[in-house]
Amino acid sequence: MEEGRPGPSKSAGDRRPQQQEKKDKQQNKQQACEGFSIRAMMENSVVRGPPPAGSVKQRPAKHTAFRKFYERGDFPIAVQHECVGNRIAWKVDLENLDYHYFLPLFFDGLCETEFPYEFFARQGVHDLLEHGGNKILPLVPQLIIPIKNALNLRNRKVLCTTLKVIQHLVVSAEMVGEALVPYYRQILPVLSIFKHMNGKLFRSVGFQQGSEGK
Repeated sequence: MEEGRPGPSKSAGDRRPQQQEKKDKQQNKQQACEGFSIRAMMENSVVRGPPPAGSVKQRPAKHTAFRKFYERGDFPIAVQHECVGNRIAWKVDLENLDYHYFLPLFFDGLCETEFPYEFFARQGVHDLLEHGGNKILPLVPQLIIPIKNALNLRNRKVLCTTLKVIQHLVVSAEMVGEALVPYYRQILPVLSIFKHMNGKLFRSVGFQQGSEGK
């Protein structure tokens, strides 16, 4: 009687490890493959996702012509230390400066991220735009490539600095804003990439929205 008696049935807890082993074996059989390929139509194939586009990835900055001319001592500028902060001490009157030569070079320095090149380029651009007057409008076509190069770096700090320079450029003289319209194709593509990162962009570089500091 004891030999013919059926043995105890397996509990549900004993079945779970077996089911888990089957699932693990099925997952191990899955093979990753590229999309739109023959293997992608086969069973146990997992299509890899697309690689990141890198549209907001920061590009490496190259040495600019501004740095070369500054190291040679071609710019009539020096650092003026003050209690509030540093300023540029110009050794000549800005009204007598050759804007056709100096203004594009200072705009080229917007790509710089190291001190003192970044400081001299940024502050020098604002000083030249403030005293340029009617000399600025004929130079707008020469400023587009430096602005485009600075935006293409995708550097958050350089991007915010360049936007402030563009704002100052538009109000620096009459008809400058209209003169920039034909060059929107060079300026706007990078800005359209970062248009949804407005708050994050300013917080990442320490700026506050609405600030007017130069």
